[in-house]
Parts: sequence; C-alpha cells; structure tokens
Amino acid sequence: MNPQLLQPAFTDSVLDAQRSFRAALNALAGPGVIQTLHATPSLEGLAPATYALCLALLDVDTPLWLAPSFDTPTIRANLAFHCGCALTTRRDAASFALLGADDLLDLSGFDLGNDRYPDQSCTLLVQLSRLDGGAGLNWRGPGIEHANPVSLPVADGFWRERERRNEFPRGLDLFFTAGHDLIGLPRSARITQERV
Repeated sequence: MNPQLLQPAFTDSVLDAQRSFRAALNALAGPGVIQTLHATPSLEGLAPATYALCLALLDVDTPLWLAPSFDTPTIRANLAFHCGCALTTRRDAASFALLGADDLLDLSGFDLGNDRYPDQSCTLLVQLSRLDGGAGLNWRGPGIEHANPVSLPVADGFWRERERRNEFPRGLDLFFTAGHDLIGLPRSARITQERV
C-alpha cells in the first residue's frame, strides 16, 4: 500500500461512525427520507456521504465489490486501511458493493440472501450526482405512513432490475448518496408510479 495515497477519515472515529451508522439505520427505517451527514471527510472519487457509509459499515468481515469507476488506487488504499475490508472481484462474495448510476442496469450475481438468512444479502451503496431530478415515484411499505415521493435520477430499467432481484424476505437493500445526503431503499419498499 502506498502511504502517499492515504487521506484522513473521521475526526472522532467512534462518535462519527456512530452518527453515520445511525443515519444509515434511519434511512432504511424511513425509506425515501433524506438523511444528512454533517462534518464528514472527503476522499477523491467518493461523495462525503458515500465515504462516511463505508467508514461506518465496512470492516474485516464485509468483503466489498467495487464497480470499475470506483476501483482506483486511492479508494482501494483508503478503504483497506481505514475499514480493513477485503476487496473482492466476485459479486457473489460481496457483503457490500459500491456502484454508480451507470451500474444499476445489471444487478446480477449479488447475493440476495436466503429465506433462512435474508440478512446475509449484499447491500448496495449507490453514488449519484444528486438525489432528485428523475421520474417521480412513490415509495410505500414499512416505515412509510402513506407514500414518500422520490425522484432519483436513475434509468427506468433499474426499477425493473430491482424488482427481478427482490423476492421478500430475500433481496437487495440500497443506499443512494449524493454530496452529504443519503436515502435508504430497503427490499421491503414497494415502488409505484406517481399519479399526476
């Protein structure tokens, strides 16, 4: 590992990791509601919210798969050093995967868990340029009183791809990040077209 590639992580490693972990839990408990992470570190190629999630969620027991756009020496070195996570080239071996908007049309190979251990599925961390500006959709399900309107800038085909991979309780949980913000999309959420 090249020490010159290393950049700072959390200022207060315990407290900041707890805050980020709590934001991640809140994001999955309230799908479609934006959570903002303040005072998060930066890493070249990763939005602050993406980096904070990595620092809070990844460890030696969570192999990470990187989409090609995130497979850089700087990202590899910092995640290996600060998180201790192993990097895998096999989707089926990944506990977490780091993706961009262009990677969402093919979610094949990621572990969907099984009926006995659905929690062993892969969690996708999806970095976007923003969390609005896409087609208006309603998210419904546990943690949502009526419906949460969300307009993520992702290709329409992603929603069909997600549907193909979700057979509750098995499926993929996702976090979408942009800047300091994140939105959680658990496998239990149902997505419908927004009525005009």
